[in-house]
Amino acid sequence: MTTIDETAPVIVRLDTAIDAPLATVWKLHTDIAAWPTWNTDIDEAELDGPLAPGASFSWRTHGLSITSTVYELVPGERIVWGGDADGIAGIHVWTFEQNGDQVTVRTEESWSGAPVEAAVDQLAKALHDSLESWLGHLKARAEQSA
Repeated sequence: MTTIDETAPVIVRLDTAIDAPLATVWKLHTDIAAWPTWNTDIDEAELDGPLAPGASFSWRTHGLSITSTVYELVPGERIVWGGDADGIAGIHVWTFEQNGDQVTVRTEESWSGAPVEAAVDQLAKALHDSLESWLGHLKARAEQSA
């Protein structure tokens, strides 16, 4: 699985430009255990083993305990993960692209499942706000580190 579910009832796509080197942004984003140190929306995160396709990580955000599996990893360019949480099947694609002195980070995520179908508008807003916040935290920390 290397793309989001284009048939899912909730799909959010966002991007941001970060004034920091690609290596800095990538390291922050893929050091999963350190997420809670810069992303205040994440309470805890733990990677089981090295970051590679097939690896799983557990994390808590917004009261949800999630176990995600890495589906694809292209160092410095792309990471895809997904999993189920409380009946919601999520697939999350992140891409990173150097543009001059900036890095463009794109995120797209799909949510499907009965809880999503029961509250599409509410969960679409929740996902949008969560991803917007994540990008903001990533940008702030990366630019502070640069």
